[in-house]
Amino acid sequence: MTLATFLTILLTFFVAEMGDKTQLMLFALTAKYKIRSIVLGTAAAILLINGASVCAGGLLNEFLKAHLWIVKLIATLAFFYFSLTSLAKDAEEETGGESKIQFAALAVFCIFFIAEMGDKTQLSAITFGATNGLNAGLFFVWLAASVGFFAADMLGLALAFILHGKTPDALFKLLAFAVFAAFGFINLHMVVTSLGARAHLVPVMAGAAVVFAVLCIVILLKNRYTACHGRTETTD
Repeated sequence: MTLATFLTILLTFFVAEMGDKTQLMLFALTAKYKIRSIVLGTAAAILLINGASVCAGGLLNEFLKAHLWIVKLIATLAFFYFSLTSLAKDAEEETGGESKIQFAALAVFCIFFIAEMGDKTQLSAITFGATNGLNAGLFFVWLAASVGFFAADMLGLALAFILHGKTPDALFKLLAFAVFAAFGFINLHMVVTSLGARAHLVPVMAGAAVVFAVLCIVILLKNRYTACHGRTETTD
């Protein structure tokens, strides 16, 4: 794996995690636990979940090695999905309540691990693992993903203490949208070229761009409708 690829994966996870629900959840945990316990629990959960996800992606790559364009297509769809979900407003609300687990770091680990299952960052780890396969580079995928993930959460914790939990997460959601969309189109380009369909490259890319733009508009309209509907209910 090249240094550029390593840094790309690291930056992708860093941007994707900024403003994510698990990062926002850590803000709330600062009111319950000491920073050391939060750091230890978060680090353990990130290393474990990213390790399992990257290995799962590597196994997927091995099973589909004869048809690598399928892996690239899956990655394309996954990145487009991550991009669109980054654009959509998050309707999930984190619940409070005191943890009954006495060991604070273990409590943070359990909360973080469960909250991250099935999240876009876990799916991203599977995607990057699938594009690299079960080789020496898999370790560096895991390392880059974990470092980017952990750095974003630690920055979030620092902001929580400095700004008392008030962070402009909308900016980072927009960055995540742009990064994932770019990776989606890059992987789509790889799919078309690997199938030897360069003559159809422009129509395919243009068609994908149109569909993607329409979906973005639909999501933005839905966000606007939800916001207006919410204000109406509040007024009533």
